[in-house]
Amino acid sequence: MSKPNPTDLKYTNEHEWAKDNGDGTVTMGITDHAQHLLTDIVYVELPALGKQVVQGKQAAVVESVKSVSDVYAAVSGEVIEANTALEGSPETVNQDAFVAGWIMKIKMSAPAELGNLMDAAAYDAFIAESH
Repeated sequence: MSKPNPTDLKYTNEHEWAKDNGDGTVTMGITDHAQHLLTDIVYVELPALGKQVVQGKQAAVVESVKSVSDVYAAVSGEVIEANTALEGSPETVNQDAFVAGWIMKIKMSAPAELGNLMDAAAYDAFIAESH
């Protein structure tokens, strides 16, 4: 069973989460629901530092024993950090999708885009509807 979705995060309809760090940056990754769908994650292709990402467009790749899935940027901006710990331990995403399994940090170019994302209650409803 998936862990509860933290209420301090925002969510996309592609199952990414974004945490507003309060300094013009967001930390993002895939949701616990997404990692359950993917099953055992064996590789995370991290974005290059300095990469410009666009909300809703592919920013990274997660590979599991079942499939290869794109990770879409929750907001537009510049990748300022990538979780290099995942290179050696991609299973961290399965174990702790919302904390240790974060994928990238983005310096937002359009902070208002956070308003396009769902809160935890809306995301919970979205998941329920898609089953």
